[in-house]
Amino acid sequence: MAPDRTAAYGEHPDQVADFYLPSRPRRAARPAPLVLLFHGGAWRAPYDRRHVSPFAAFLAGRGLAVASVEYRRGGAEPARAGRWPETFDDIAAAVDTVPGLARELGLPGVDPDRVVLTGHSAGGHAVLWAAARHRLPSGTPWHLPSPSPLRGVVALAPIADLATARALDVCSGAVGELLGEVRGEVRGDGDELTARFALADPAALLPTAIPTTIVQGGTDIDVPPAVADAFTAAATRVGQDVRLVRTEGGHFPPIDPTTPVAHTVADEIAHVAGAGPAR
Repeated sequence: MAPDRTAAYGEHPDQVADFYLPSRPRRAARPAPLVLLFHGGAWRAPYDRRHVSPFAAFLAGRGLAVASVEYRRGGAEPARAGRWPETFDDIAAAVDTVPGLARELGLPGVDPDRVVLTGHSAGGHAVLWAAARHRLPSGTPWHLPSPSPLRGVVALAPIADLATARALDVCSGAVGELLGEVRGEVRGDGDELTARFALADPAALLPTAIPTTIVQGGTDIDVPPAVADAFTAAATRVGQDVRLVRTEGGHFPPIDPTTPVAHTVADEIAHVAGAGPAR
């Protein structure tokens, strides 16, 4: 599905976003909220934003504006998961920059002041982490002094709790690779790996005070429900309400426009954005 516009949010070739404009006016008079969409694929290079292009176009067809974000993943040979710290640099930069790009481009029918983050699988991790950056230590490069001005987060089958995902070997060691465990970058007694976990795990950065919804398939074997359950349990312990929407099926129905689950996702995004259900 071809986007309406593509724009760079940084200098690296992967620092780009595809914009999909609402294909028809919403019933409300105001412009459509902007959905920043982060794709999954275990942070590995072969999987890019193209595999969520049909879903991005679907959301636009439901009256939402979408920016489908690319970001740096692991190297192609061997196919490793993520880059430390570049993957996190890009997630933070995209959230900070893309709404302003939408404003600068003068995209019609888009309200860049009403932003919802949504992402699938590894992209679900990205959006949960991005919403928690004000919880990072003040000396870290991604820290924000206050929460991002987001309407909320809708995470789809997210790798939401890194400790649980690592224990379950989600995506064949992807969590360890994301943090540099396999590349030999983490040495010595493991203190560096522990420090990276503390900075990268959304479940360790709660509460965020940002409305958060998780859509999780009950028979997902790629990112099992136990990962979402661990995140919601962690949120409960610190007093944050997280809406957990359990759906039928496995890992991919939330981003498959032909499924009822994708319609549920669109309605959840529209609700979080304050736009009412997408119809």
